[in-house]
Amino acid sequence: MSAATAATRAWDAERGRLIGIAYRMLGDLGHAEDVVSEVAVDALTAERADAGAVRSWPAWLTTTCVRRSIDRVRMLSAVREDYVGHWLPEPVTTDRLPEDAVADREMLSLALLHVAEQLAPEARAAVVLHRAYAMTAVEIGGILQKSPAAVRQLISRGERRLGLDADAPAPKPADPVALSALVDALRGGDLSTLFDLLTDDAILWSDGGGVVGAALNPIFGAEKVRRFYLGVLQKAAAYDAATPFTLDVIEVNGEPAMALAHSGRVDVLTLEFDGDGRVCGIRQVCNPHKLHHAFAAA
Repeated sequence: MSAATAATRAWDAERGRLIGIAYRMLGDLGHAEDVVSEVAVDALTAERADAGAVRSWPAWLTTTCVRRSIDRVRMLSAVREDYVGHWLPEPVTTDRLPEDAVADREMLSLALLHVAEQLAPEARAAVVLHRAYAMTAVEIGGILQKSPAAVRQLISRGERRLGLDADAPAPKPADPVALSALVDALRGGDLSTLFDLLTDDAILWSDGGGVVGAALNPIFGAEKVRRFYLGVLQKAAAYDAATPFTLDVIEVNGEPAMALAHSGRVDVLTLEFDGDGRVCGIRQVCNPHKLHHAFAAA
């Protein structure tokens, strides 16, 4: 959008926030940017039809963005039914996200984006707008065309599904210092450091999308996760005996993560910790098509 009209000025000012909403809804930056571009076209069309009909362009843009995101979620859910293996959100290096998108990092972590896939589109929208943007049930109701009571119910059920305490602050990301120490140990070949941190019921989700080798289904339990990574290490050593793998600490979605290079590819892993500092979840994005935005621009 280039012409300096009320709609274009508002879209330019709101674009970062709109991308933050759409990305939290979709878990895919490319689709989020597509949605926000469509919102720009919608705004120009609405302005040309009746320039005086829109009382608040920021509110209009937010409403349009949420509704288009809901439509896109429904479309993608049908596409993802045919996805090979387990689907995980696209990790995005924090410095590639607009500042407005990460101003509040609630509902930005891969863990929450992943679990949010279980929510119906309107419930996801209600939780995102409430948790990440502090919108009231009345404001959200206007967007979703629902009563405030219905919105409060969507939020309450959604938060329970996501394991969020309505009165608690946003979950804390992994401690960068602790993660760096873990990476240092792993670099030295001490896999037991990671294995010892696993809870008995730890879960590994691995997303290769049929493009590279990955577990097609979640792996449940510390012992099975351990065997999986020993198998990965064995294959990596067969590929390159001198340097089976390298590890680096990166930041995606506002939290520290690991870039694991092995067997001629690079995967991105995020760790989920319980209240005792034990690893209860590992999300490993292997599909190279999802990693275009995972690393800082050169």
